[in-house]
Amino acid sequence: MAFEDKIKQLLSLRTQARLGGGEKGIEKQHSKGKLTARERIDLLLDKGSFEEFDMFVTHRCTNFGMENKQILGDGVVTGYGTIDGRLVYVFSQDFTSYGGSLSETFAKKICKIMDQAMKVGAPVIGLNDSGGARIQEGVNSLAGFAEIFQRNIMASGVVPQISAIFGPCAGGSVYSPSLTDFILMSKENSYMFVTGPKVVKTVTGEDVSEANLGGAMVHASKSGVAHFVSETEQEGLEMIRKLISYLPSNNMEETPLQVCTDPIDRFEASLNTIMPDNSNKPYDVKDIINLIIDKDSFFEVHGRFAPNIVVGFARFNGQTVGIVANQPKYMAGVLDINASRKGARFIRFCDAFNIPIVTLVDVPGFLCGTGQEYNGIITNGAKLLFAYGEATVPKVTVTLRKSYGGAHCVMSSKQLRGDINYAWPTAEVAVMGASGAAAILYGSDLKKMEDAQEKKNFLAEKEREYNDKFANPYNAAKYGYIDDVIEPGNTRFRIIRALAALATKKDSNPVKKHSNIPL
Repeated sequence: MAFEDKIKQLLSLRTQARLGGGEKGIEKQHSKGKLTARERIDLLLDKGSFEEFDMFVTHRCTNFGMENKQILGDGVVTGYGTIDGRLVYVFSQDFTSYGGSLSETFAKKICKIMDQAMKVGAPVIGLNDSGGARIQEGVNSLAGFAEIFQRNIMASGVVPQISAIFGPCAGGSVYSPSLTDFILMSKENSYMFVTGPKVVKTVTGEDVSEANLGGAMVHASKSGVAHFVSETEQEGLEMIRKLISYLPSNNMEETPLQVCTDPIDRFEASLNTIMPDNSNKPYDVKDIINLIIDKDSFFEVHGRFAPNIVVGFARFNGQTVGIVANQPKYMAGVLDINASRKGARFIRFCDAFNIPIVTLVDVPGFLCGTGQEYNGIITNGAKLLFAYGEATVPKVTVTLRKSYGGAHCVMSSKQLRGDINYAWPTAEVAVMGASGAAAILYGSDLKKMEDAQEKKNFLAEKEREYNDKFANPYNAAKYGYIDDVIEPGNTRFRIIRALAALATKKDSNPVKKHSNIPL
């Protein structure tokens, strides 16, 4: 074959590979409102930056006539490229090719780029759209899943791993995304579940749709499996690009810095009046977050799940930080099982990737009741406590209002190695609220009183005494548990100064194989 003919053959094979399962498969994909694997990569990465691996790989299966069905690329597009000039590795499952089902060679392609990402220290992004295991390959397909899982585990805490679900993700397919750091689901076409509606109907008798069993909104609001939901795939890919902008490429790097045009000493006078006079009245902590961070830099994580705690990334003077804040707007900001899990997971990610943590505290305690106790509020609450105590990154805490009981300890207190702990003058740092404390402290006196009005007046007086003595930040400051009581309007500047002072912080945990976090 002449040299020119060999070049033509190469170009012809490339054209064939880029069609995946063919024109009809692409048309069917588009008819469902879905992008193809390659279209997704083109939108995710900087234009012209994608370098593909293993375009000519085909499967090795000879069962059930599969030897007669060979598609170049074998159902997944893999390679590397850049996002805003930063290196990332990516795989994109191709539903037009064998329904995106995973074969032995499909898995090897993914494993190759994951191994390479670990060597060079770059994030891995997986775009999932798969019918699951390729049944024709039997145990070889299952082995392929397990090879990917093992790499997910080894990469955890070393390079950021992000999964997008843009179609079906069922059975064994769900466990690779679940092992990654963040999961994004598109609202209309994606679903995740271990077993589908038909099997559920057979086994349990439940009649449930794919959307109600494992759709994006279910996993974003009920299970907490999904961290982000996008209206469209295009929006989802843009969200991943934005997420990457906050993260270091690996655990040996510091967080990326951006040029900050927002003055570090910007004084927010509105913060001096933002707190309601009635300490039981709710407010939106996101209003406070947005007033103290670099303007428009807040990127919320898990926004639809456990809304009584807010977590997300933001910037202070161009530096990435993780924000953890109790949300009085929901359930008075109380900590429950889901909020504890949500906060702990986010804190551990930040700690793994050198992202400082800023905590805004307004917490009345842990949620009580049999529902919480029977489902393990003790163990789940301990996850949040453990995550804060284990974290060695800079930790700056600002108590805005309530900080009661065990929840006070948990929320990045000085005793859990909080580096710099501030409080607003509105802070109430105490074992419990005034009404509960008065009832306990003066219970014997109340029993002696027969007149209802006398009891009411007595309790009101004792509550005022308790509030005067304990419902303020100065008692905690007296013992050094609060480093300073700050003017609310100056919060931004004080946090930025604190982060600058902690930039060279070195802290470590005892040498061990690993911790045994209360799972």
